[in-house]
Amino acid sequence: MTETYFPKITEKALAAATSAIAVGGLVVLPTDTVYGIGADALKPEAVASLLAAKERDRSMPIPVLIAETAMLPALVADVPLAASSLADAFWPGALTMIFDVAPGLGMDLGDAEETIALRVPAHDDARALLRRTGPLAVSSANKTGEPPPTSAAAARASLGDSVAVYLEAGETSGQVASTIVDFSQIATGQVLRLGVLSFDELLAVAPELILSPSLEAKTDDVADVPNTDKQTGSEEMPDGTPADESALEPASESNQESDHPGLEADHDASKKKAD
Repeated sequence: MTETYFPKITEKALAAATSAIAVGGLVVLPTDTVYGIGADALKPEAVASLLAAKERDRSMPIPVLIAETAMLPALVADVPLAASSLADAFWPGALTMIFDVAPGLGMDLGDAEETIALRVPAHDDARALLRRTGPLAVSSANKTGEPPPTSAAAARASLGDSVAVYLEAGETSGQVASTIVDFSQIATGQVLRLGVLSFDELLAVAPELILSPSLEAKTDDVADVPNTDKQTGSEEMPDGTPADESALEPASESNQESDHPGLEADHDASKKKAD
């Protein structure tokens, strides 16, 4: 397969990327943190190709990026009031939320145990593509153990022709940890990781939110200080995301990927029925 590299994101570039996704191909796209490698989240074979391109196993589930908050109800079993409030307040942005996946979708994002990590990226080009393709499973656009790329050209050097279309939008901001809130265990939500958003900011919108026991035990004062530590031995997607590249990869993976929660969320923690 020969890859196509677009040095600028145009309507032609978006159309080519949309066509590639429609037939199960992979696309490299910019996000608000690093560049991500995306696949149709509703096509298990496409997600399997993404994992193969990254040389990554199923133990680190892939997070899903969506264009708008309005897409949330179609993908999850239930949207608690607190989750809706947080989405309204912080999406697009550095907030990843984990839910029970809606039944009947046939998703296979890895060993996620019927959960899904979702985020709306704060990047206009990424959302323009997502409006055309629908939800994309997205991980940082590098082979596992390599530094997450901040340009499509760097991603191309790593992934080559395993990707059908590369969308270049210039250098991205790099490592930014998203805050991760899990609604798959507690309807009012528990924070698995503090990143860009502090606990105080979250509480102002969702006052019944709690810290996960593991996070509470790690810090004496989390009210004002963002915490990008990995939870329960896992790393995080593009950024987000989501655990890989920021919370979606296990601790055994490169630390360079573990700081990209914008792409990926900490599924490893959410898979445990008791935190």
